[in-house]
Amino acid sequence: MIDCAGPATLVFDPSLTDYDFGPEHPMAPLRVDLTVRLATALGVVGAGGLATVPAPVASDDLLATVHEPALIEAVRRMSARPGPGEEGRGLGTDDNPVFRGMHHAAAHIVGASHEAFRRVWTGEALHAANITGGLHHAMPDRASGFCIYNDVAVGIRWLLDQGAQRVAYVDVDVHHGDGVERIFYDDPRVLTISLHETGQFLFPGTGFPADHGGPDAEGSAVNVALPPGTGDAGWRRAFHAVVPPLLREFRPDVLVTQHGCDSHADDPLADLMLSVDGQRETYLDLHALAHEVADGRWIATGGGGYAVSSVVPRAWTHLLAAVGGRPLDAGTEVPGEWREHVRATCGRRAPLRMGEDRPVGFVRWEDGYDPANWLDRAINATRSEIFPLHGLDPLP
Repeated sequence: MIDCAGPATLVFDPSLTDYDFGPEHPMAPLRVDLTVRLATALGVVGAGGLATVPAPVASDDLLATVHEPALIEAVRRMSARPGPGEEGRGLGTDDNPVFRGMHHAAAHIVGASHEAFRRVWTGEALHAANITGGLHHAMPDRASGFCIYNDVAVGIRWLLDQGAQRVAYVDVDVHHGDGVERIFYDDPRVLTISLHETGQFLFPGTGFPADHGGPDAEGSAVNVALPPGTGDAGWRRAFHAVVPPLLREFRPDVLVTQHGCDSHADDPLADLMLSVDGQRETYLDLHALAHEVADGRWIATGGGGYAVSSVVPRAWTHLLAAVGGRPLDAGTEVPGEWREHVRATCGRRAPLRMGEDRPVGFVRWEDGYDPANWLDRAINATRSEIFPLHGLDPLP
């Protein structure tokens, strides 16, 4: 692990949890509150840890750098008078039910991410995080997949408008990062890399190796469509076979990452089999790559994750520890007061340790390719499609 060579920041205030689709919706804002409480109890956030700065609310003008005015107007109108009888632009669905104050809550998350981007680009912070961000499915004209506005895309657009020449986006959510990819599909200045459970079986049904960028940006979109059941060893094999070589070749000015932790074996909405230990290793890998390829400039966001008390707080606390340059050991004990809070709040027993004592070793791609193995075929398909477009050899 490379030590943090500059200040690191968490953009957060408690009202960000107002992004709330209701008690029956899987995207419970409680997961954010529990994460910040756990990170604070462990000293990851607060005195001696990550400094916390408040989150502004994005203006309509900032939202309109990515989103159509008609979407913004619809979100405003419907969130002022939520209720049955009005649907459209992806709103009022089971995934994106309308709630009062929805526009303000969604714009607040965009503003939080924008602040993280701004602080890194201006040099006020070397690393910055917004765990409420990572709403990667939202499209310019519609909401999608629990995502009203696309905070990551707004942040990347802002970087480009400020003069960034190359921005890399790595998405490790179990779902394909389709919104960010689509928004920059024709822009060679943005490299989007998404590792996700194959769209053959999982929402949004996209993200295959042949989806590699528009006519003037071939190779700028990278998709690794993983088979259901992929665990830590397979995930890390795929990650290291694809992500580091492309980032080293692309040499971004800034690395932006999305850390949905719904790849965990206990997540109720998907079928990958990672552990918190394996997810932690990915965070450390991305931190090291930020220093190697982007002079340390790193913006990390949250994303999916629906095992509200057992997985998300531990995974994202590890992420924040990596952002702060002080990683936690996976064997660290979970503080008793936090465990008691989970019991009182959720009626569940909380984990005893910050990891699950799982092995996280893997076989590197260079050690051989097995064409009979579904995972290896998936990796090979991506490398064969993408690597020649970057002047890289796709063979092991």
